[in-house]
Amino acid sequence: MTGRDLDSRRRPDGATLTIAAVLAGLGVLLIWEGGRIPEKGGYAGIGSGDLPVFVGAGLVLLGLAHAVKALRGQSQDQDIVATADRHLAMPVLMIVAGLFLQLILLKPLGFSIATGLLFACTTAAFGKRNLALTLPIGLVFALVVYGVFDGLLQLKLPAGFPETLIFGS
Repeated sequence: MTGRDLDSRRRPDGATLTIAAVLAGLGVLLIWEGGRIPEKGGYAGIGSGDLPVFVGAGLVLLGLAHAVKALRGQSQDQDIVATADRHLAMPVLMIVAGLFLQLILLKPLGFSIATGLLFACTTAAFGKRNLALTLPIGLVFALVVYGVFDGLLQLKLPAGFPETLIFGS
C-alpha cells in the first residue's frame, strides 16, 4: 500500500460527507415542510403532508448511511474511482440535450414523444446508442406514465397525437 492509500483510509471522505450533509439537510427540510401542511387525511388518515415526511425520512436515512460510509473510510473500487476521475463531458451533454429537447417539444408534440426522446438521449449517454430500440421503449414508458397521471391521478400532462389516439382528449 502506498502512503496515499493509508491516508485515505484514516481520514473521512470529504465528498461523501458533503453528500451526506446535503441529503440529510434536504430530508430535514422536507420533514419540516411536510409537517406544516394541514392534515386532510381521509378515511385512511393519510394526508398531503405525509408524503414529504416519508421522502424526507428516506433522505435522512440515506444521509446517515453516507456519513457512516465516509467515517469508516470505505472507498469505492479503484476502477470506479479511475473512471470517475476522468472528465466525461459527452454523456452529460447528451442528457442536457435530451432535457432541452423535452422542454422545447413538450407543448407541440406532447408528453410521450418529448419524454421518449429524453429517454433515448439518456440511454445513449449511458452507452446504449441503438435508437431503433431505445426510442420505442421510451415512448411506451412515457405513455404508461401519461396513463397513470391522466387516468389514475387526474392530472393533465401535455397531450400530443399518441396520447389523444390512445386516451382520447
